[in-house]
Amino acid sequence: MMQRNARQRGTTLVIVLIFLVLLSLFAISAFNSSSGTLRIVGNSQAHQESLSAAQMALEQVISTSQFHKDPAAVAAVPVLVDIDGSGSVDYAATVQLPECIRVKPILNIELPPASKSGSSDLDPYRDCRGSFEGDCVNMEWSVTASVSDPKTRTQVAVTQGVGVVDFVNEVPDVCK
Repeated sequence: MMQRNARQRGTTLVIVLIFLVLLSLFAISAFNSSSGTLRIVGNSQAHQESLSAAQMALEQVISTSQFHKDPAAVAAVPVLVDIDGSGSVDYAATVQLPECIRVKPILNIELPPASKSGSSDLDPYRDCRGSFEGDCVNMEWSVTASVSDPKTRTQVAVTQGVGVVDFVNEVPDVCK
């Protein structure tokens, strides 16, 4: 009887060791799976941040009249973007030479009615009203900004179309 109890104690030890090894393998597998998921989420966040930086650079560029009056100057200078509002530059976006797609004269009959609210600051056609026929044009531009982040090796490019209303004598040479 004594001999049988000794054998059972050894069997229990082997079974416990097998379960311990299985539990360890399960824990290692779960850790590796979560690490991979974390890398995927980090890459997605880096891509979205770069995309936002490129979009912010585009908005900065097209909010000035510089991009359609002197497109070469816009393309020559990188746009520095602080994506998180910390006061330090997070990304440097490069803007390609804005491309003038077409110039279309605006006839006075094509002008939309003036705003009844009285705020002419938001009316892109305010300078065209009362001018001579064909004095104003609608220029259509394609502007592209790209961001490369060497730390995450993320590269994105965003292209946006922009319409600009201006006088015919203000149309740059690249549009003629």
